[in-house]
Amino acid sequence: MYNKNGDEMIKIIGAGLAGVEAAYYLAQHNHKVVLYEMRPKKMTPAHQTGHFAELVCSNSLRSNDIANAVGLLKHEMMAFGSLIMEAAHYAEVPAGSSLAVDRALFSSYIEDKIKTHPNIEVVYDEVQKIDTDTYTIVCAGPLASDALSKEIHDLFHQDHLHFFDAIAPIIDAKSINMEIAYLKSRYDKGEAAYINCPMTKAEYEAFYQELIHAKKVQIKDFENNVFEGCMPFEVMAERGFETLLYGPMKPVGLEKEGEERPYAVVQLRQDDAAKTMYNIVGFQTHLTWDEQKRIIHMIPGLEQAKILRYGVMHRNTYLESPKILNNSFQTTIYPKLFFAGQISGVEGYVESAASGLNAAIQLDQLIKNQKLAPLPKETMMGAMASYISTPNPSFVPMNANLGLFPPLEMKHAKKMRKTLYANRAMETLEKFKEMLQ
Repeated sequence: MYNKNGDEMIKIIGAGLAGVEAAYYLAQHNHKVVLYEMRPKKMTPAHQTGHFAELVCSNSLRSNDIANAVGLLKHEMMAFGSLIMEAAHYAEVPAGSSLAVDRALFSSYIEDKIKTHPNIEVVYDEVQKIDTDTYTIVCAGPLASDALSKEIHDLFHQDHLHFFDAIAPIIDAKSINMEIAYLKSRYDKGEAAYINCPMTKAEYEAFYQELIHAKKVQIKDFENNVFEGCMPFEVMAERGFETLLYGPMKPVGLEKEGEERPYAVVQLRQDDAAKTMYNIVGFQTHLTWDEQKRIIHMIPGLEQAKILRYGVMHRNTYLESPKILNNSFQTTIYPKLFFAGQISGVEGYVESAASGLNAAIQLDQLIKNQKLAPLPKETMMGAMASYISTPNPSFVPMNANLGLFPPLEMKHAKKMRKTLYANRAMETLEKFKEMLQ
């Protein structure tokens, strides 16, 4: 694929987190890129807009702590000039020790950077066929169109796996009763950025009983394919009376000064810079809309809550990557074809963006040096690439986690393990960068 000047073009399919990250890295390294996005011409079941890098499920990019797996992943990405991290810090909203963003500012920042880059051409169209003779990174995400999904199926002669994902409701800030709810971050880490709705034991018991008997949207064949990281809160509740108390309604560290700890707490996280919208943390759901409204109105402080966006459920698809990809996100059958993002078997916003960045690094090296440069397993980016390419009879999408790392070779105190992993990763990454040409 060449442009009118005879320059070979790299095709990126999908302008989600992985796609824009890959396009920007390659463009910054003097490659000509054509970025395809089918929205808003053709929408998906979950997206609300046609904007690039739309954050569908939540506005949180999780922990900033470098000793946390996703926090470490962010630091690695920043070392490679990540556009996603640059945009996230530009659009950041208070979220305690986590990184959360104003979704609109985040997307607009990225879209401006992409559309004004001289090495990137944007095409709004659905890609239905993949040219395996053209350098291509498929970043279509877990909501790839039916036509593209069929093309991928035909190329690799196997079925996709799938799981169902759920989105949490968003509440109008003005409708939250702050005489009952209060601002606080868990253990007072960072700014008091979360709105907390406390429950007594009696209130929780009534809430729980109504929740487990609430009406759900009927979705065929989903029960055995729900990804644990996006488990609907009503499904969590069905696992036992106390399950939510150890999950999204955990009260520990959220008591008001001078008062007893509540029996349960529902947290709301700021969703936009203007503080007009808050999403209910961990309340991804597939309850019917009428039931969502009824259940949410049972939460103290949300009795009159105005729901700006109801929770919905949608199917995510992903590849059986160990049968298709190597540890550079390159397909083993077609050397010019790469996959990145959630369709490649990573899970989470940051992980998706990191996979796009990794795939772009590999493609850059392949074009310039005719060989790949897999990131070391001692880095979080490399450990994730190793996971999605290692044979696994029960392969499922995976978040960044320290369990993907090879063991430390030195004796150490257990409490130092996370810090030592982070130090080793960043030292290894710097050496890796020095070897890149």
